[in-house]
Amino acid sequence: MVGREDEVRQAGAGSADGSAWAEELLDHLRPTGRDVRRVVAWLADAVDGVAALQDDTGTLLAGPLPPLDDRLVEAVAAGRIASAAWEGQGRHLRLVRVAYPNPSAAGVLAVSRESAFDRRTADIVTHTVQVIELLLKAGETTAAGRRLEQATSDLRLAILQLLMVEDTVSARRVAAGLWPGLLDTESACVYVVEGTAEERDGLAAECIDVTNERALVVLCPAVDEHVIVVTPGEAEARQLRSLIGPRPRTFLGGSARHSLARTATAYGQAVSALAVAHFRPDKAAVYAERTHPERLIDPAALRDWTDHLLRPLDTLPHHTRAELLATTRLGLEFTAVSAAKVLGVSRNTVRARMERVEGLLRTDFTDLTARAVVHLALNIKVSLASTPADSDATETEPVPLDDLLSGPAMRTWAQELLAHLDKDSRDLRRTLRAWIAEGGNAERAAQTLGMHAQTVREHVRSAEPVLQRQLLVGGTDLYEVVLAHLTLGDLDQPALQAAK
Repeated sequence: MVGREDEVRQAGAGSADGSAWAEELLDHLRPTGRDVRRVVAWLADAVDGVAALQDDTGTLLAGPLPPLDDRLVEAVAAGRIASAAWEGQGRHLRLVRVAYPNPSAAGVLAVSRESAFDRRTADIVTHTVQVIELLLKAGETTAAGRRLEQATSDLRLAILQLLMVEDTVSARRVAAGLWPGLLDTESACVYVVEGTAEERDGLAAECIDVTNERALVVLCPAVDEHVIVVTPGEAEARQLRSLIGPRPRTFLGGSARHSLARTATAYGQAVSALAVAHFRPDKAAVYAERTHPERLIDPAALRDWTDHLLRPLDTLPHHTRAELLATTRLGLEFTAVSAAKVLGVSRNTVRARMERVEGLLRTDFTDLTARAVVHLALNIKVSLASTPADSDATETEPVPLDDLLSGPAMRTWAQELLAHLDKDSRDLRRTLRAWIAEGGNAERAAQTLGMHAQTVREHVRSAEPVLQRQLLVGGTDLYEVVLAHLTLGDLDQPALQAAK
């Protein structure tokens, strides 16, 4: 490209009236002026005539097209002649072949003026063609770069979607081609970086730079402001924090470390931590390792109960079963729309898969207690996936759900959690219980309680900081609160075969 610019400069310097036109032409090669249509318009003014550019298919790209001989245009475009000139009907016309980045294609520049082409105007046309060719080549390079960036971004998203559905083998296989060693780990943390939608591409590029491409950086398909980062190493996680300080509207939420098969769980934790980061001075938070109810239940009994609850899905082919389980886990954690975007399927597909699971488990996911119990079972299934079952264990009837939840450790946990609500004079506990019983519907809960629906929403929103859990958005936080109510007998057991 430098050589072509030098040719234009030399031609201008040697022309009779100085290099003014050459300097103007060179301005069109600057980053702020690269527009083929502007170059063609400039050419028309420079030669005091009319100029037009058409591509190899005859499509007009710039300028008004003067009357042309189609056979002559075809001969120039095909390369049988490099250029042509003739005079007729009081006008002088020149046709010049314009080489495209693709060697098999070429356009034609047509220039028409009333006066004959002198040395100066001929030079202007010749070197304008060179500039147009440079701009076309640069445009193709830029477009190719954008296509490559988009393909790479799509590939990163595909890897994340495979991790979300627990297909770690395929995820590693896809990643190995471009990022060898990226997923050569058994566990990782997930971080969600939040900025503005306008700055997200630049923020993602910085995430890639600071982690030295040792992390999986993905533009979140569900939230335009989010960048998802799956990082195996602690050093890369620390580097992400360096991006937050100088950016006033940027926040960071991180998960605890999980196996790659639990990427969906880690993602949910990162989103939860991100909500906390908005209220932190350093604008960053990591998911707090608090006491989770499943850790307070006898593991063997919990596993037997989980296997029994999910047994209807065991009759399905392995791929179908894994697909339904992974989709349901995400669908219970997020909305169907968000889950669909993360998985790369339609929301109707998410709903259809979840409805199939509902049918197999003979339950109703509009019931928050059923959602909480199935969510518990799915998390237990993933966490115990790598733990072999006791081969010496005899087949026994699983412990009912109410017995699992009635242990002293569970009751103490539930009492301590919900007791925080008793300190508010508005009886938040009563409102929250009614709201859960009505499937999280404020209008129905308001009718039950004899209050306004907005008051119900305000009570639930007020309970969130007291319990240190997000309730209105659903997900793990809400389901733990539901399990606490079930443990204390404040809600009826859900209609589930294994919950009886």
